[in-house]
Amino acid sequence: MPRPQAVVIGSGFGGLAAAVRLGARGYRVTVCERADRPGGRASVYEQDGFTFDSGPTIITAPFLLEELWQLCGRRMQDDVDLRPLHPFYRLQFCDGTRFDYSGDAQQMRAQVARLAPGDVDGFERFLRSSEEIYRVGFERLGHVPFNSWADMLRVLPALLRLSGHQSVYQLVAKLVRDPRLRTLLSFHPLLVGGNPFDTTAVYALIAHLERQHGVHFCMGGTGRLVQGLLKLIEGQGATVRLGAEVRSIELERRRAVGVQLAGGERLPAQVVVSNADAAWTYSRLLPAGTCRHWTPRRLARARYSMSLFVWYFGTRGRYPDVAHHTILFGPRYRSLLSDIFRRKVLPEDFSLYLHRPTATDPSLAPADCDAFYVLSPVANLQGEVDWRTAAEPYRRAIEAHLEATLLPGLRERVVTSRTLTPLDIRDRWLSVHGAGFGLQPLLRQSAYFRPHNRSEDIEGLYLVGAGTHPGAGVPGVLSSARVLDRVVPHAHAWN
Repeated sequence: MPRPQAVVIGSGFGGLAAAVRLGARGYRVTVCERADRPGGRASVYEQDGFTFDSGPTIITAPFLLEELWQLCGRRMQDDVDLRPLHPFYRLQFCDGTRFDYSGDAQQMRAQVARLAPGDVDGFERFLRSSEEIYRVGFERLGHVPFNSWADMLRVLPALLRLSGHQSVYQLVAKLVRDPRLRTLLSFHPLLVGGNPFDTTAVYALIAHLERQHGVHFCMGGTGRLVQGLLKLIEGQGATVRLGAEVRSIELERRRAVGVQLAGGERLPAQVVVSNADAAWTYSRLLPAGTCRHWTPRRLARARYSMSLFVWYFGTRGRYPDVAHHTILFGPRYRSLLSDIFRRKVLPEDFSLYLHRPTATDPSLAPADCDAFYVLSPVANLQGEVDWRTAAEPYRRAIEAHLEATLLPGLRERVVTSRTLTPLDIRDRWLSVHGAGFGLQPLLRQSAYFRPHNRSEDIEGLYLVGAGTHPGAGVPGVLSSARVLDRVVPHAHAWN
């Protein structure tokens, strides 16, 4: 019998994982990617002998990737080399305080005791709370589709018991008093596009997720994972089409029956999976007036994540004392995040995430050179910042700050450079408002209240990626594809 056809829109981690899972369930899969290279936000830049990952830099739940290889009868370690990092991150405050954040419980306690002796017990209570939330929020709910109110009502008591109605910062502030410790225990929502002062405390599970499974780096860069997934997909007989932009999802009586490409070509399908931005999918890929749930009004009223400014650069000479991951906190925390998430302005100060992959893999740069990417959370495009004129002054300000704190002589040693702004995120990845992570991970925009993995509006349409359940971050995106096993019919159901 001929196998039913599935079309996947987008080749980010969500789309590639969805393609593997659909292929393993018997579908003939075609992945349509509008760019000239695969990977979406996990694509790669190669410039002047340097290799830069454009987006994700860490892997925190490798078992989700290993499952994909197992579905294809292969071993991930034959194609991909993941290295555990220690520490996970080096956190540095503007007063010069440093804290090496890791999975070593004894080292963490010792650092907390030096930083804030009175908060050791509170720190241990936070670790226990994070583990309890992880057991429910990730292990029990991360791969469960929320298709109905009944699904939400079943888990709501557990979410409320675990302080899901509070923010991550509120949870932390109940347990520890030192402002620096509150910052370093609450920053994780920023990794998935959320404001720690608004993001539901369910996301405190990230701390235990890291402790449980470690923080890893993919040798050769995250792009090697993309290549490994492509190898799996092609081994299943699927097709990945680059430069194939989907203009619309074709419908018959509110059922998806395929897609139309920008050039006019039609690809029929029994199943359509969108790894495009969820708000873009509902607002631009479907005919006007089609959606009853994710209407233009509802999308306009939704709260979107912050955006990102990223500077990729390579240096002549190396900085051996700089960790693989460094987070530089600025002089403000709450008010800086208010400027970004609420006022949507571009402040003069910033907090930065500095990635030095050559600390682990020197092959990503020419001999005696370092590759870097520095990321600054910024407001999305709902603000008034004109990035056509603001980008270079902002880059120079970041450069001066890094030179004064971590990278002496930086300006004279930069040999290659490129930037990514919210405009690029909007135009390159079709992200509404240039949001870096889709909808914010608020309680009222999570689980049942987030765009469902099986579309509420269109039969035969499914969503994966940061904008759907369970949310952003590599584990969340891979989990969204895992949910498809629960909601997409097996291929033999079509015969």
